[in-house]
Amino acid sequence: MSSIKFAFDSRLGISIPQLKTDWEELDPALQEKTLAEWENVRGDIPERIKSLEQKINKLQQDLYEEENFERSCLLNSRIAELASVINDLWIWYRTGEEVKVKTHS
Repeated sequence: MSSIKFAFDSRLGISIPQLKTDWEELDPALQEKTLAEWENVRGDIPERIKSLEQKINKLQQDLYEEENFERSCLLNSRIAELASVINDLWIWYRTGEEVKVKTHS
């Protein structure tokens, strides 16, 4: 039985599974092992999101106080990028729930 590799995604700050085949085609034992590993990673996602939200709050405060237009644009862009990361993290977080539903039905 081969294993599913998890690769660190520097943008998201978490390791994500690298599937080379459809989930349904995997051996049930490998699915179970992968889900266990994913649950460990998935458990860290809320804290990662919280950390990013704190960064956004700080950047928003900086933006509020910023008078330089170019710097304001940079701050706004950074806020948007962090918000995008949070959105992607929530998608990955919910992925675990979807996989469980598929494997237990």
